Amino acid sequence: MPVVTTKPYVKFENEGYWIIDTRISLDSVVYAFRQGLPPENIAQAYPLLDLEKVYGAITFYLANRADIDAYLLSEEQAFNDTPQPLQADDPSLYERLLAAKPSS
Repeated sequence: MPVVTTKPYVKFENEGYWIIDTRISLDSVVYAFRQGLPPENIAQAYPLLDLEKVYGAITFYLANRADIDAYLLSEEQAFNDTPQPLQADDPSLYERLLAAKPSS
């Protein structure tokens, strides 16, 4: 019987997690998965991902959930702390848009 080896699906590169052999971030798959999208729909949304890579990415996330959740939270915080161009160019419009944004 041949020995089956594990196959990596996610790599850490340039301070982020990426699906191997694609330019798709693990973040994209995880956010879709958290929203309840089934793997088949995630694969359809990202044509570069086949079902195997989607399941591999989800498995990686579930196996490392605490660390990936902390990473995503850190990325969200960094994004929120970065001034947006509209914030500097038109502060009143920015404030109106922020006020109109639905609460999550």
